Amino acid sequence: MRYVLISAAAAAAFLAPAAALADDAPGAAAPAAQAFAFHVQFTDLTQYQPAFHSAYRGANSLDPHEEIRSTNDLTAYLGVRPWKGAEIWINPEIDQGFGLSNTLGVAGFPSGEAYKVGANTPYFRMQRFFLRQTVDLGGKREAVDADLNQLAGAHSEDRLVFTVGKFSVGDVFDTNKYAHDPRNDFMNWTVIDSGTFDYAADAWGYTYGAAAEWYRGDWTWRAGLFDLSNVPNSKTLDPHFDQFQTIAEIERRFSLGGQPGAARVTGFLTRGRMGHFNDALALAAATGQPADASLVRKYSSRGGVSLTLEQQLVDDLGAFLRAGYAEGDAESYEFTDVDRTVSAGLSLGGKRWGRADDTIGAAFVVNGASGHRLAYLAAGGLGILIGDGKLIHSGDEAILETYYDLAVVKAAHLSLDYQYIQNPGYNRDRGPVSVFGLRAHLQY
Repeated sequence: MRYVLISAAAAAAFLAPAAALADDAPGAAAPAAQAFAFHVQFTDLTQYQPAFHSAYRGANSLDPHEEIRSTNDLTAYLGVRPWKGAEIWINPEIDQGFGLSNTLGVAGFPSGEAYKVGANTPYFRMQRFFLRQTVDLGGKREAVDADLNQLAGAHSEDRLVFTVGKFSVGDVFDTNKYAHDPRNDFMNWTVIDSGTFDYAADAWGYTYGAAAEWYRGDWTWRAGLFDLSNVPNSKTLDPHFDQFQTIAEIERRFSLGGQPGAARVTGFLTRGRMGHFNDALALAAATGQPADASLVRKYSSRGGVSLTLEQQLVDDLGAFLRAGYAEGDAESYEFTDVDRTVSAGLSLGGKRWGRADDTIGAAFVVNGASGHRLAYLAAGGLGILIGDGKLIHSGDEAILETYYDLAVVKAAHLSLDYQYIQNPGYNRDRGPVSVFGLRAHLQY
């Protein structure tokens, strides 16, 4: 993998002179390119879950007793422009805390700030370290505002963008203007991302890889190659890149009634050592033990496809929709235990009541599991996040989320969040569950 990354970085550097020529083209007036940037963010999310009905529970169940958990993270964003069109960013981060039930029990987990690992004491991670190279191909100039992991400047409407290093697949793929950032908008895993998008990542959501994007008019084509964990749902990435994921995405931007919108179709193919549910069930029947996908892993494939839509309805009101499908005969590799999903929601700015920087949002998501996965759970199998030891009466997970984000000042926000979860872990004998959240977010 290191040779792939070095080659991609070398190609980006080779293309830098072309970017310089485009920047210097006649009529290409643009703001001065920012050479260096430093940003920092802090987010603390506390969630409270009252007690709920539970006929039984297993190793990966959401605890039915009253519980309160907090997570917090402090992230620095350091960026530099080494040559025209290029940006190098690093994101050192300090994390602390746990999600409810140690981030188990619900396929659509209620906190996007909760990782699959946790600690009572703060610990350090280098979450991102990447190079991004933009090559201008012509067309009108577009200003780029300074932001997290983005230097101010300008680029052409038509361009190539190459990203290589350590970053999150979600930085490039399956984005959505209204639902994609648990530090600023919705919090549920399957609202901020397509639940079926089993993207390559370590337990914190980051991986090594490379992505290429081609912007041309109202269209963008994206492709990426990323490293998988050494085993499904692991803290450690595959050191030899023997297990990997390819991703392709096509985006179309448009205008409806004079309001901007976009549609994206994203497909992934995972190649790695994973367990198939029928093999796990056959072994369980032969041994009399609970089904265990980790005992029957073999090198194979799992793929999926998702659609995301975003549409501004009026200046301060936007809507979004996501739908996805993934093959359901094998265990999920990295993200969560979802084989089909659909979500929809609205996001409204607060200028109507004199609070222009406030936001209120509401979303509804339904997550489903394949018959193979349900049979595996019924036989005592455990997934990435779920597994109640048995599953007598199954049903789709249905989740309602609503939040209000209050801008105390421009750099400091407080959010109140409520989620109602029916059939957690696809189990009709548990729940419904209410989750109340309070988020404090500071950003410079």
